[in-house]
Amino acid sequence: MTSYQPVHESREFESFDELYEVSEQEGLDVATLTPRQLAWHRFRRHKAAMVSPVFARYGVNEQVIQISDGPNQFLSPRSIAWFGTDDIGRDIYSRLLYGMRTSIFIGVATGIIATLIGTAIGAFSGIRGGKLDDGMMRGTDVFLAFPFLVAIIVVREFIGGLSFLEPIIGNKTSIRFIIFLLAIFAWMGVARLVRGQVLSLKEREFIEAARAVGASERRIIVSHLIPNSIGPILVALTITIIGAIVAESTLAFFGFGPQPGSGGTSLGNLVLLSRGGATQGNWWLVVFPCGALVLLAICVNFIGDGLRDAFDPKMDAGK
Repeated sequence: MTSYQPVHESREFESFDELYEVSEQEGLDVATLTPRQLAWHRFRRHKAAMVSPVFARYGVNEQVIQISDGPNQFLSPRSIAWFGTDDIGRDIYSRLLYGMRTSIFIGVATGIIATLIGTAIGAFSGIRGGKLDDGMMRGTDVFLAFPFLVAIIVVREFIGGLSFLEPIIGNKTSIRFIIFLLAIFAWMGVARLVRGQVLSLKEREFIEAARAVGASERRIIVSHLIPNSIGPILVALTITIIGAIVAESTLAFFGFGPQPGSGGTSLGNLVLLSRGGATQGNWWLVVFPCGALVLLAICVNFIGDGLRDAFDPKMDAGK
C-alpha cells in the first residue's frame, strides 16, 4: 500500500487514482504531486488513448496451408485466415500486424525528427522576429506551395542519386531513406505552428520578467516558451506521425515506398496489393489494408488527444 499525503490531511489511499479522484471531489490540494504523476493520470483518463495489444496468428511470410495440401492463393476470409490470403497464400491479418509495426516505426521516427527540427526553427524564428522570421517563413511557404506528392518524388530521385549520402541515409528502397525523405517536408508545418505559439507568448508578463533578470533567448525558449507550448507541439507530433504513415502508404501505392527486406513488410506495401485486388475482384485485399490504415490513423489521433490532455492542465476536466 502506498501512502500519499495531501497538504490538507494525512490519509492512506489504495492507489494514486483513488487519491486523485477524492482530491477532485473534496477540493483537496494535489499540488504536492509531481507534474509527471498528474500527466499520467490525465492520460489514463482518456479511455480512447488506452488500447490493448493484438498478436499475429502466423509468421510474416508463413503460408496458412502448404500448396501441396490444397489451393492457398487468394482465399476469401475464413477460420484459418480471418482476412483472407494473398497471391502466395500468406495470411493478410498477420501481415497487416507486421506491416503496421513497420509503418508505426516510420511514422514515429519521422514525427520525432520533424518535431524536434520544426520546434527549434519555429521557436527561434518566432522569438527573433524581424527579417529573419520573414525570410524563414517565406522559405517554408515556398516548399509548402508545391504539390506534396510531386515534390517528394522529385526530391527522392535527386537525393537518391547522391551516392555519398547512401552510407548515412541508405538507398532509395530502405526504411532509413524514407524516414529521412519524409522528415525533410514534415518539419515545416510544425515550425509554423510553434512560431505562432511563440509569437503569442513572447510578450507575456512572465517572458518579460525573464528578460528583465537577464535570461538569454536560449534559456527563455527552453525553460518558458517550449514548456508552455507543449500541448500544441504534441498535437503537431501526432499529426506528423499520421501524415508520415499515410505518405509512406501513398508512395508505396505508386511504387516508390520502402522495401523492408526479407521477412518484412509495411502497411504501404499491403495497400499496394489493393490495386491488383480491386481489378481481380478480391475485395479483402482492398478493404482490410485500407481499413487498417484508417484505423491506425484514428488510434494515433486518440493517443495524441490523450497526451495533449495529460500535459495541458487547462484540459483537465476537474479544473
